[in-house]
Amino acid sequence: MAKSEPVNNEYLAGQIQVLKGLEAVRLRPGMYIGSTGARGLHHLVYEVVDNSVDEALAGFCTDIAVTIHPDQSITVTDNGRGIPVDIHPVEQVPGVELAMTVLHAGGKFDKSSYKVSGGLHGVGVSVVNALSEWLEVEVRRGGKIYHQRYSRGDKLTELTTTGTTDETGTTVSFRPDEKIFTEFGEEVNFSFDTLSNRLRELAFLNKGLRITLTDERLTEERLEPRREEYHYEGGLVQFVEYLRGNRKPLYPTPIYIEADREEAQIELAIQYDEGYNENTFTFVNNINTHEGGTHLTGFKAALTRTLNDYGKRNGLLRRDPESLTGDDVREGLTCVLSVKVHEPQFEGQTKTKLGNSEVQGAVQQVVNEHLSTYLEENPQVGKAIIEKAVQAARARIAARKARDLTRRKNVLEGSILPGKLADCSITDPAACEVYLVEGDSAGGTAKQGRNRSFQAILPLRGKILNVEKARMDRILSNEEIRTIISAIGTGIGENDGEGGFDINNARYHKIIIMTDADVDGAHIRTLLLTFFFRHMQQLIQEGMIYIAMPPLFRIAKGREEYYAYTEEERDEYVQRLSGNGKDTRGIHIQRYKGLGEMNADQLWKTTMDPETRTILQVTMDDAVEATRIFETLMGDEVEPRRRFIEENARYVRNLDI
Repeated sequence: MAKSEPVNNEYLAGQIQVLKGLEAVRLRPGMYIGSTGARGLHHLVYEVVDNSVDEALAGFCTDIAVTIHPDQSITVTDNGRGIPVDIHPVEQVPGVELAMTVLHAGGKFDKSSYKVSGGLHGVGVSVVNALSEWLEVEVRRGGKIYHQRYSRGDKLTELTTTGTTDETGTTVSFRPDEKIFTEFGEEVNFSFDTLSNRLRELAFLNKGLRITLTDERLTEERLEPRREEYHYEGGLVQFVEYLRGNRKPLYPTPIYIEADREEAQIELAIQYDEGYNENTFTFVNNINTHEGGTHLTGFKAALTRTLNDYGKRNGLLRRDPESLTGDDVREGLTCVLSVKVHEPQFEGQTKTKLGNSEVQGAVQQVVNEHLSTYLEENPQVGKAIIEKAVQAARARIAARKARDLTRRKNVLEGSILPGKLADCSITDPAACEVYLVEGDSAGGTAKQGRNRSFQAILPLRGKILNVEKARMDRILSNEEIRTIISAIGTGIGENDGEGGFDINNARYHKIIIMTDADVDGAHIRTLLLTFFFRHMQQLIQEGMIYIAMPPLFRIAKGREEYYAYTEEERDEYVQRLSGNGKDTRGIHIQRYKGLGEMNADQLWKTTMDPETRTILQVTMDDAVEATRIFETLMGDEVEPRRRFIEENARYVRNLDI
């Protein structure tokens, strides 16, 4: 490779660029809000709301109102103390102007203003200001109303007094800058459901706090503003009941623990149900710690130890040869653990893993202490929990042989990679991908059309087991699921010993679900996604699960042919081939019902060639909402599923009749 010519041999101090004010934020917005797509757009709202929630944590705010206006601007109003408006002794500008225009300026760094803060984890309202076309702030404080306006981080007006009031609080209104969010207003807009999920979560985590969300954008289907209110006096207890959904509980009221320790304020609610899945969510200062951390480690250790001790002490484990494991005691558990830490230290790839070592011991001690007391005072609940855990332990032991069969072995041990897997020749997982294909027929076509060097094909026969309704021993006895586990190579289950899930053993970094474009294909895809979500969730978190998008139509005339993914695209191609409808003779339209209707070349060209294919990456922005949706769609209760279908039927684009 030829060396590039140097632009300038000299490198002097004058060439070092100093980005003043909020220039750095506008130059590299992704560093501050993650992206300039939908996720970053909603992050702006969260940053402003976090300030209001911090006022609630400090005991000064009871109501927060969020409004989406017709022009896609946002208003957040609270009844807290109001951002300070007096002159800062060092910077010599009003406090509100400092908060709006300077990074890392805020009262959260001063422990006398806020004992704990969720917003400190974020980037601050100054970043929202920098990335907004305009931003206005109104402060109600000291009997007066103050107002100031900004544009793209710059001050447009001085702080002025506009009236008097008996109320206190802050109102921030802003509209994201289309120069930063280039798809804003067209493909990317504020989602009511996305904001609703986060605001509901905040209301659950801060009992008594009232949050309202209003959408003033009207449509042909909705002629009135949409409004929802989130207010939960029960806090985490109601959160757990919401997460449990329609699953039948083992006991009526969730176990609730609250304790204030020097290391952290600890709040916990747990309830067991008759299902087989664990749903544990942890939060630090209202931040969802997706990657867990020391607080989760402390909880798991305490739960396992406390239930084992209680079971042995009360003669409930005498007949079982082994102690209960973590997996056993967490089967059917719905749990929310929320801790408030003065100075949280976050680790992990997405900074959502708590690293404070002292919190682990505090949580462990509190759970040991309070849960033991609760079980002694409520022996019927204790017995029900232990009996369920014992059943899980028996199923785990019965599943051990099935788990061993799924463990990948090397050639000397006698490889048990599934015989119908057509593997690729490259061994570097980062360069390899595997297609999970519906049916042997389509699988055979895919094997002929693939690039053998990096593409593997695994045909699946029929529909796999619905894991939402099954215990691990039954899951591992399902041949198709065992085949998938063997092919992927990660194992399955808690990684606390040999045979557990380990993402480092993944044989492919792209796992692509390819099913027919019909009702059965959609069902198979949903069953596979349910399996990955419940038992290989880290694959989704790491962005390794994809959905292939085969075309619905082939439109051909003579030697010209096009593939369409929607009816609108089909009509456009027909128009093109017919000269805007002048001559439709000789145009052939084929509606693909199944992958098997395509030959190998067509399947490669439309669905497997990295240069021309369309594949969707499966992501999970909200684990709480994802859990609820999977439970609704794949659980035992019919009524919630029927209600979901009725409410969302209007969004169906390609109906297979």
